[in-house]
Amino acid sequence: MAPTRTRARRADAERSIALIVAAARSTLSCDPDATVDDIATAAGVGRMTVYGHFKTRPDLVEAALVDALRAGEETLSAVDLTGDPRDALSRLLASSWSLVSESAALLAAAEKVLPEGRIRDLHAGAADRIEALIRRGQDEGVFRTDLPLTWLVNVIQHVLHGAAEELRTGRLREAAVAEVVTRTVQSILAS
Repeated sequence: MAPTRTRARRADAERSIALIVAAARSTLSCDPDATVDDIATAAGVGRMTVYGHFKTRPDLVEAALVDALRAGEETLSAVDLTGDPRDALSRLLASSWSLVSESAALLAAAEKVLPEGRIRDLHAGAADRIEALIRRGQDEGVFRTDLPLTWLVNVIQHVLHGAAEELRTGRLREAAVAEVVTRTVQSILAS
C-alpha cells in the first residue's frame, strides 16, 4: 500500500475515533447506561465501526472518561494557584465544580464498568493538584493538619460530586454552587 494511502486511512481512523469518543462522552453524560448502539447512532457510524476501534463497552467508556479528564486538565492547569492558599483554593474549586457537574453521569458509567483503582488512577492529576495546594496551605498554617491529607482530598471530591447532584436535582441553583462549594470546603479545611 502506498504511504499516502496508508496515511489517509490512518487519518480517517483517527477522525472516526475522535467522533466516537466525543459521541460517547456526550451520550454517557446524559445517560450513564447508554449502549454501544446509542453511542454509534450519536456518532453517525455503525456499531461494527465502534467495535473496530474499541473492543468492549468498558474500553469505550474509559476512552470517553479519559477525554473528559484531558479537557478538564486543560481548564484546571490554567487556574492560578499562586498567592494565599485559601484564595487559590477558591479559584480551583470554582473551575472544578462545573467540570465535575458536566461529567457526573460519565463518571457513574465508568464506575459501573471500570475497576475502582483504574478510576482513581485516571483522576490522579486532579487529586495531586488539590493535595499540593492543601499541603502548601498546611505548611503556611492556614489549613488544618489534624486529619490525613488523603482524607481531606477525598472529602473535597465528595463535596464537588454532592454539589453536582444537588444542581442536577434542582435543590441548588447554578448561580449558588461555586459559593456553596467554596464555603463548605473552606470551613472543612480551616485551621
